[in-house]
Amino acid sequence: MQNADEAERQHHYSQLPIPPIETKDPTPDDPPWSLSVGIGVWVLSILAILLAPVFFVLPYYALRGDSMPADLEKDPTVILLSLVAVVPAHIFTILVCYPVVTKWRKFRFFEMLGWRMGPFRWWHLALILVGFFIVMQAVSSIFPETDNELLRILRSSPTAAYTMAILATLFAPFVEELVYRGVLYSAFERSTGKIAAAIVTLLFAGIHYPQYWGSPGSIIAITLLSFILTATRAVSGNLLPSVILHFLFNGLQSISIVYLTMNGGIDAPAAALFR
Repeated sequence: MQNADEAERQHHYSQLPIPPIETKDPTPDDPPWSLSVGIGVWVLSILAILLAPVFFVLPYYALRGDSMPADLEKDPTVILLSLVAVVPAHIFTILVCYPVVTKWRKFRFFEMLGWRMGPFRWWHLALILVGFFIVMQAVSSIFPETDNELLRILRSSPTAAYTMAILATLFAPFVEELVYRGVLYSAFERSTGKIAAAIVTLLFAGIHYPQYWGSPGSIIAITLLSFILTATRAVSGNLLPSVILHFLFNGLQSISIVYLTMNGGIDAPAAALFR
């Protein structure tokens, strides 16, 4: 009799509807990729920037029939080829990021990155930009601009300077934000909380330190800029405001590069106009 009652109860429960398991859709702060994947994307983006110039410079010397000199930085053509190589490196980075962000096209690319302004308005971004330049003018008065690798690249030839301006305006704002404040920050934020802002700030600034080495003012500038861009991403919950800020900043710097190049070239004192 007891077995019959138990069987009846099991039959009764088996007929009850099973409530659906609630699952949250991923968001920019709860992305569909893990921290290890985010770090892997970051590493691949750096390797692409480092290795891409090799595929441009080696054929150049092979066609010339010359051996590669010890100091490649003294050859303006090599510098220009290294800059051009950034384009395929950035394209490679986007191709790596796309399946990660969309989880192989399961989710929408820009939706997972956060393509809204959030609480920000255009005038907020303008005030942030103006405040940044005011602070950096004060920093420049304490730490005057000194020579660094970036300035040497810009001085190598007018073509290199113009190419740098184009790359900095059209490519860097989106690709760098995609990697750092998009893929990397989102993964760190979910794993470590708001300390992710400090981590990503230092990673982004640190990767730029070599080209500014020897120029304390520029190192302070890139660190402050990295903090502003990361804080903007953290506050807004979206990547779009950081991309816009980065684009505006680089665009103004590119205008400075073009103007100075067309009017006698760039030296260390003049370079205080841009970072």
